[in-house]
Formats: sequence, structure tokens, C-alpha cells
Amino acid sequence: MAAKKSTADDPSAPLASARASAAADPGELAVRSGEDPWTAAEVAEARDSLTTEAERLRGEIAAAEEALTGLMRDSGDGAGDDQADTGTKNVTREHEMALATNAREMLYQTERALGRLEAGTYGLCENCGQPIGKARMQVFPRATLCVDCKQKQERRF
Repeated sequence: MAAKKSTADDPSAPLASARASAAADPGELAVRSGEDPWTAAEVAEARDSLTTEAERLRGEIAAAEEALTGLMRDSGDGAGDDQADTGTKNVTREHEMALATNAREMLYQTERALGRLEAGTYGLCENCGQPIGKARMQVFPRATLCVDCKQKQERRF
């Protein structure tokens, strides 16, 4: 029979216990020491902001995909184009592809934030399980790491 690991030996224990307590009462979102608790109005504002952002991003993705479709259709075989025209078309196409990719990533992050909000884990660091901070979440609602963990992550790259 395998020995059960203690929570002290399990690095994911703080996050798991924080998630369990947050999931037990989703109205109580994590805050840092000294911060006021989230109010219902602040939670609703965060949800509305994220929902609006997701809708905007979906529209941006659709527009970029439509533009790419048009660019691909109009590009033809390039016969008769001079090098400048071909280069311009390539740069425009790459720019539209980059915009669509960026919008997709932002949409993914936004939808994850909405999921964490619904699960009651919004505002908890995905690395250490400690509160990210209400002020940070209000400024950057897609944050998944506390400032300390984010700084450590950036130093690794």
C-alpha cells in the first residue's frame, strides 16, 4: 500500500486547499492581507468587463480571419506583381495573422479568467495558491500569478 504524502510534502497543496475553500463559497474571492473583500458589485464589474472583452476579441478574430481570407483570395499566383507589391501583400498577410493569433491568445486568457471567476478561484495564484491581490486583479483581470511568482517566472526566461 502506497504511503500517503503529507500536505507539507506536496507543492500543490496550498493551491488545492485554497481552491477547495474558494469553491466551497464562490462569493468569497481571495484578497491579500489588508485589502477589502470583493463586493458583489466589484465581482459583477469584473465579470461584465471580461465578458465584454471576450465578445470584442471574438469580433476581432472574425474580422482578422475575414481579412486573411480576402488576402489569400486576392493574392492569386502573384503573376504580374512587382517585388514591392508581393512584399507588401506578404507583410499585410503576416500582420493579419499575428493580430488573429494575439486575439486568440487573449480570448483564451479571458475565458480562463471567467472560468476561475465562476469556480471561485479568481484571484488565486496558480503557482503558489496565495491571493494575487484585488488591486492587481482589477487592473489586470486575466492575471494568473501573484507579483512574486510573476517576477520569478520572468527571471527564468
